[in-house]
Formats: sequence, C-alpha cells, structure tokens
Amino acid sequence: MIKAVIFDMDGLILDTEKLLVKYWCQAANEAGFPMQREHALNIRSLARKFAIPYLQGLFGEDFDYVKIRSRRMELMAQHLSEHGLETKPGITELLDYLDEKQIPAAIATATDIQRTENYLGQVGLLGRFSRIVCAAMVESGKPKPDIYLYAAQQLGLPPQECMALEDSPNGVRSASAAGCVTVMVPDLTQPDEELTGLIFAKANSLADVPDIIERT
Repeated sequence: MIKAVIFDMDGLILDTEKLLVKYWCQAANEAGFPMQREHALNIRSLARKFAIPYLQGLFGEDFDYVKIRSRRMELMAQHLSEHGLETKPGITELLDYLDEKQIPAAIATATDIQRTENYLGQVGLLGRFSRIVCAAMVESGKPKPDIYLYAAQQLGLPPQECMALEDSPNGVRSASAAGCVTVMVPDLTQPDEELTGLIFAKANSLADVPDIIERT
C-alpha cells in the first residue's frame, strides 16, 4: 500500500512547462543560439550540472547557461506577473483524496525553494504538502535518484512505499532509479518505450491517480 505521494511541481501541479520551453528558446535565440523546442524539452527537470554540458555540446562552449537562464527567468517572471499561474486539472481533488486517506504529500522539484514556495502560495497550495525538497538540497538533481531518496527519507519511509508523480522523462528516470512507485502524468511528452518500462502506470490527468493508488 502506498504510504505517501511525492509530487513534481512544474508541468505536474503547475502548468508551467510550456512556459519554460517557450522562454528557454526565446532567451537562447536572443543570445544567438538556435535552440528549438526539442532541445528545451530535453532539459526539463534536468539538474544544472547535467544541463550545462548537454547545451554546450549542442551549441558550443560559448553557450552561457547562467546568463541565458537568467534571461529565461526574467521573461517567465514577466509572463506570470501579467497572466498569473495556472494549476493542472485535478490537483485539488487529488490532495483532498490524500487528506481523506491520511496519505502525506510531498514535493520533489528542480525549482529552488523560494520560487517553489512562492508559486505554491500563489495558487493556494503551499500548506497542502508536508515536505518540500528541492534539487539544491541534494548532491545531484534529476535524473539522478537523490531528490526522491531524500524526500522519502524526510517522510520517514522507504522509497518503495512512496508513489512518485512525474510528467517529464528526467523526472521519471529519477523517481524510478530511487525505487519509487512511479506514475507518469504526461504534459508535453508521452512515455516512449524506455519510460514505459520504468513506470508503474500512466495517468491521463491527476484525477486518475486515486484509482491507481487504490490498486497498488
């Protein structure tokens, strides 16, 4: 039986991955690098120490990750200040179900703690999670398992008793490598053959997750 659920945030709880992809491309293009959608998709949830060599391998050592990322964050902050944050369908109902079943919920995200708390606060969900774990708190971020291992440790549970909800390939790899019961809730990409072999189930939306929990 599942004793806790660990959530990714961007693309799973918040409908922000489409913005991250859009503004990564815009920021890189402004700097003279031909980043396309597929390149930005590949760095979703990817820790900085893995993203830098990946992007420099594509675009050369002149690709200034820190500067371009800073511009991406600026563009995204401007968008959010004008349009606000959107949540993904089913999140409130899923959290209500977990509360009813007394199943703790936690966050494991590549986003830093300040923005994580800010974003969750904006959509009224900050108090719904018993633990928040960010990539900066562990040695290696996604796709390495560290963040899920640490989240499970913070919950006082073995990873095998935790369900991990992820939308991105790098997140799925991280949760699966940690030994969590991994469920993919696709956002911008569907699971391919590799990812299908790593997940317990695929959910069309967060509204499907209670039924998946019931059959574990």
